[in-house]
Amino acid sequence: MTAPEDKSETVARPRGSGAQTIYERLRQSILELAIEPGSALDEVGLSEEFGMSRTPVREALVRLAAEGLVTTLPNRNTIVSPIDFTQLPVYFEALTLMYRVTTRSAAIHHTAEDLIAIRSQQAAFSEAVTRRDALGMIGANRDFHVAIAQAGGNPYFSGLFTRLLDEGRRILRLYYSSFDDRLPRQYVDEHEAIVDAIAARDPDLCEELGAVHGAQIVQQIQSYLVRTTASGIRLEDR
Repeated sequence: MTAPEDKSETVARPRGSGAQTIYERLRQSILELAIEPGSALDEVGLSEEFGMSRTPVREALVRLAAEGLVTTLPNRNTIVSPIDFTQLPVYFEALTLMYRVTTRSAAIHHTAEDLIAIRSQQAAFSEAVTRRDALGMIGANRDFHVAIAQAGGNPYFSGLFTRLLDEGRRILRLYYSSFDDRLPRQYVDEHEAIVDAIAARDPDLCEELGAVHGAQIVQQIQSYLVRTTASGIRLEDR
């Protein structure tokens, strides 16, 4: 008699799920600086680490390259993209604009369900600040502002802002480490004021609060980078 087939060994992994797993784990590690900028990403080593063939590894790296998180060098080696400090003034300009635009739009177009989502993310952010959980702060801050952008109802705004916030997570991680992960409570208070203005459907106040919030974060990050960068790169507005 033929032994029954062990289904646990024959069930195939859904197509593309391996690449998705590798992509998500590498992306998280890169954004949180667990893998440092400039680090080499070897396909063979990653294949062994994840227990998968090189094909899903390569697919994951292609997706990360499209987001600017990894770079393929002329010799075909792949590294984690360095943080380009020379582009920070342009990045900060776009980031500050999106704080203003998305907060104003949320005040006009949000639904009751949107407000629940925004408040939920704000509560998560506040808790992370209390715990001095830097990675939790960064993630909750990103999700809070993404929820606001989505409440505005413009997928182009929310898509752009999400990418900007994701790109900035590596910079925020450097910044938080500069004060031992003790984020000032003022950011929690500023978030609360933004939520209240959205709930009141006051677009002018929302835009003002968004502008102040964004500019203050940018200014503090700039100050930290100026103090810790010995190369003399100009980080102020051009």
